[in-house]
Amino acid sequence: MSTGSRNTWEAWARSVPPLACVSTREPCPDPMATATRLARAGLAGQYVVYEADGGVWHFAAGSDVSVTADTGGITARAAGRTWTSRTDGRPLAAFAGALSALRDEDDEGSRGEENAGGRHFYGWAAFELAHLLHADPASAGDRPLLHAMVPSVEVTLGGDSTVVRAVDEAWARKVADLLAEPAAGQPSARDEPVREGTEGIIAAGSAAYGRAVARTVGDIRAGLLEKAVVSRKVPLPAERHPDFPATYLAGRRANTPARSYLLDLGGYRAAGFSPETVLEVGDDGRVSTQPLAGTRALGADPAENERRRAELLSDPKEIHEHAVSVRLAWDEMAAVCSPGSVVVEEYMAVRPRGSVQHLASRVTGRLRPDTGPWDAFASLFPAITATGVSKRAALQTLARHEDGPRGLYGGAVFRGSTGGALDAALVLRTLIGTGDEAWLRAGAGVTAQSSPEREIEETCEKLRSVAPYLRFSED
Repeated sequence: MSTGSRNTWEAWARSVPPLACVSTREPCPDPMATATRLARAGLAGQYVVYEADGGVWHFAAGSDVSVTADTGGITARAAGRTWTSRTDGRPLAAFAGALSALRDEDDEGSRGEENAGGRHFYGWAAFELAHLLHADPASAGDRPLLHAMVPSVEVTLGGDSTVVRAVDEAWARKVADLLAEPAAGQPSARDEPVREGTEGIIAAGSAAYGRAVARTVGDIRAGLLEKAVVSRKVPLPAERHPDFPATYLAGRRANTPARSYLLDLGGYRAAGFSPETVLEVGDDGRVSTQPLAGTRALGADPAENERRRAELLSDPKEIHEHAVSVRLAWDEMAAVCSPGSVVVEEYMAVRPRGSVQHLASRVTGRLRPDTGPWDAFASLFPAITATGVSKRAALQTLARHEDGPRGLYGGAVFRGSTGGALDAALVLRTLIGTGDEAWLRAGAGVTAQSSPEREIEETCEKLRSVAPYLRFSED
């Protein structure tokens, strides 16, 4: 999968400095708060905090090295220089081609950095990329669809150690000084959520959303598709400015996500608590995806939570919605995996995710020798649980019934490596900002059995995973 001049990307890759300074420190007692403190420090123009599997937090920052792709072109930056190429309507292929040049540099042994698994990159994919992959290219728009940063400094905060990798001693000292600072004066990790006004925020636009659900049910009953995940945007008041790091810290304490992230990257700011991964690819070629579909509220009363759990496991609408999602996940995995390797390792378990509980399954496989992580990404993106079945018909339905483009919502935030690993979180349960605007968004899976009232209720249940934990700047 490659688009663009090989010489172009080789020249760019040679200009990317290695993370030559590596040091290991004692583990931090609170890696979540430490990662948030690093983000707030403003070390560089772009940063990402990414919570991986197993309670490991990664912080990455930099301004100099990036790759951005849209429908028409791709731009790579490094060492104060800029490289551009056409994408010819295939931005994902061009994006993968540029990043693969970093792998080629590693393979030549010219880097010498102490970094198992290769060099890491962090980025996002906008939902509208889906239209190029599966539906109508004209609906993709002209905004950036993919963006990645190769950091100047990366800090891995694990249970056993803190590892700092930097391009030079100056960057390493900056981080070391921050890590040595006492945590006093940082936002309290145990702030109580501010619930005043929460219900008013999450109710915005619910009537129009109910009408969109009704129209979608009509499309499904007419045989146009089986399922569509219809969402609604909830703008925040223009006069209030969200504090993204404080919101992330407060919200992550109260949530139980599969992944979480805090970023200011490529024009987007986000603080999110992703309930599922789009895909996880290991260096060894093992790939998995984790569809969640079927929802009930999760509250403080254990008996009521158990009642809702039993209801979820026996509701025909929820079971059907989940089953068709798993079926399509299987098909999409089979398209890039070795024959006979695709299996459903977990089926219809119930997972707590903040203010809701979901039916959850996991489908795994092993990539064919002729495919790589970005081929898997192309097959699985966007997540079935953010689009519908079939994807093409669902995307066409969403374009008709949703108000405006989704942007980051329903897309992915990812961390990958030149060694072939790729971990991509589905962007749901997320505070998103760009320019002077900030918003929440939530959706629900609509099937032939759906009612507008229940789907409105489901979006409110999901919004309660974020809205009560919003924090705002004092200025």
